[in-house]
Amino acid sequence: MHVRPARPGDAEALRAAVSRAGETAVFDDREVQVFDVSAAGVREAAVAADCGYLVEVDDRPVGLAIAHPDRDGSAAELLALWVHPDHVETNVDGRLLERVARDLAREGVETLRVSVPTEEPAATEFYRANGFEPEDTRRGHGGEEIRLSAPLDRWL
Repeated sequence: MHVRPARPGDAEALRAAVSRAGETAVFDDREVQVFDVSAAGVREAAVAADCGYLVEVDDRPVGLAIAHPDRDGSAAELLALWVHPDHVETNVDGRLLERVARDLAREGVETLRVSVPTEEPAATEFYRANGFEPEDTRRGHGGEEIRLSAPLDRWL
């Protein structure tokens, strides 16, 4: 398993991976479409991401993380954490989260935030197990969501 920064040239391989998973788009934790599976959609997402990473197994993408720092650079939002269904039990999500958090911390970002639908307790537990604490509950695009945050100094 290899984690590396996402590049615009990854568009076709990532598009194929998401498509093989039977999905038509990668959504963020609020069920807002981050990008569609077209090569152009993937390329646009990779170019626009301030902090984007792929996980590859046998030179094929099996996971993607996209984060975006706030304007002042003190905090960042984890916009997407996608793992191919065949690799859910292989800690791809943990490796992606660790890489994003470590690199953001090195850039001076102090806090990473994520929003998780309240009807997905497994996602909330994943983030809590990785040092995130609930901040609040709010109404989001797809319904009620829990906003969690974690200090990034633990990954330095």
